[in-house]
Amino acid sequence: MRIGSHMSISGGVDTAFARAESVGLEVMQIFTKNQNQWRANPIPPKTVERYFAERERTGIRLVFAHDSYLINLCAPDPTTRERSLLALQEELERCDLLEIPYLVAHPGSHLGRGESWGISEIAKSINQVFDRNKHGKAMLLLENTAGQGSNLGYRFEQLAEMRAGVENIERVGTCFDTCHAFAGGYNLSTPAGVKATFKDLDSTIGLARLKVFHFNDSKKPLGSRVDRHEHIGKGAMGLEVFRFLMRSSRFKNHPMALETPKSEDLHEDRENIATLKALLKQ
Repeated sequence: MRIGSHMSISGGVDTAFARAESVGLEVMQIFTKNQNQWRANPIPPKTVERYFAERERTGIRLVFAHDSYLINLCAPDPTTRERSLLALQEELERCDLLEIPYLVAHPGSHLGRGESWGISEIAKSINQVFDRNKHGKAMLLLENTAGQGSNLGYRFEQLAEMRAGVENIERVGTCFDTCHAFAGGYNLSTPAGVKATFKDLDSTIGLARLKVFHFNDSKKPLGSRVDRHEHIGKGAMGLEVFRFLMRSSRFKNHPMALETPKSEDLHEDRENIATLKALLKQ
């Protein structure tokens, strides 16, 4: 497993590398823009130049991105839907500019229109975005969710159905979030539960489509459908799934990103990484 974390881009996307380097990361996840705004100014050429220079200097070659939390690919409101399509298109373009191979996305919330409707609309929205971004290279990774509220993607079957509705299906992969899976009802706290979860994932989506992981423990219990991240081994999930993934030959080259709470000095990332590395010896 290639260890990473979500890093701040405060001061510019190029600044994330030094933060990642200070923690000893092999890979990292970033936002390519302010995640709480619909649109963003273009990334200045000088910033792009510094980004690639920092990538070379630090040796952190693999960076993946997460899209804005505002985006809802099945928003019933036409204005919000169009804003979401434009925002996702822009983020895919920014990924290509920075040679970022993966953009992780929360699928969307049906807001009372029903799960079947929402799943179908998400696929339609992805098709529209890909039509506007025909020559894009970045792969869109649909992330499993906790299923909070009307959020879709908390069952693997839902993610598989979304992907099946996309015409350019090879541009859609999966991001697996441990906290979200646990909150969504997949028991990752026991060896048997972990094995059953990944067997289910393989039979519905396919492990070949799984490209990145989010490593988070859960503040809330199994099946709570509440998305609250906790530090590794400090939540309701425990260490079993992290032990399994850290030791797995199947996922040894897969990147992961911590999305656990952190302070300015990033000591929490260092502690979580130490906990994960210790699992290799236990």
